[in-house]
Amino acid sequence: MGKRILQRHRGKAGLQYRAPSKGKFAVVGYPFLSSDQTFEGTVINILHERAREYPLAQVELSGKRFYIPAVLGTTVGGTIQIGSQASVSSGNILPLTSIPEGTAICNIERYKGDGGRLVRNAGGSATLFANSPGGSIVRLPSGKSIMLPSGCRASVGVISGAGRVEKPFLRAGARYHLKQAKCKMYPRMRGIAMAAVYHPFGGGRHQHPGKSTSTSRNAPPGRKVGLIAPRKTGRKRLRSEVVSR
Repeated sequence: MGKRILQRHRGKAGLQYRAPSKGKFAVVGYPFLSSDQTFEGTVINILHERAREYPLAQVELSGKRFYIPAVLGTTVGGTIQIGSQASVSSGNILPLTSIPEGTAICNIERYKGDGGRLVRNAGGSATLFANSPGGSIVRLPSGKSIMLPSGCRASVGVISGAGRVEKPFLRAGARYHLKQAKCKMYPRMRGIAMAAVYHPFGGGRHQHPGKSTSTSRNAPPGRKVGLIAPRKTGRKRLRSEVVSR
């Protein structure tokens, strides 16, 4: 009888498979402020948090401090305006209705007051496509357009940290520690390369699953590997092939 496969062992959520909390200190988001007034905060520091790919700007406003993703061009000692009457310049936070169409924006609120949920990756930015009475249309980096409430806030500009993925890791240890901070498996071993006692796809004279890789959603933990409850399987047929048949 083989031991529990790694997927099942991780599913138990033991301490060794949890992301470490050391080095994580910030709750990122916009503060709750009145939308009728314009406030001005000061950037007192730019920090790095473990497992976060973009730098954080520590902003002090009326004696309180909060963290937001640092926008390209943010400097220590600089100011950030928050409100509907703020100027449309890099780093300032405005409601979508107060931002001109075609402006690059980031850290966008999904719902009014949630602090920012969309487009927070390093070097990422979306485009405010249009403002309408029903809401604001935002084109995301993926090319998808979504409608958001006009009262949602966003930062003007681009998230800093672009080009992060261009730097090579050089050593496997560097990638290992990055994955550890994000609670991701590394290195990942293929199931077909394992012995039969360690994985359902293991064993055999050649490296092949030996069975269907589609698995039921109700399968027991030791068998729930591969494509779990897929909607469709097989090669995607072209429309011309279907018509010819």
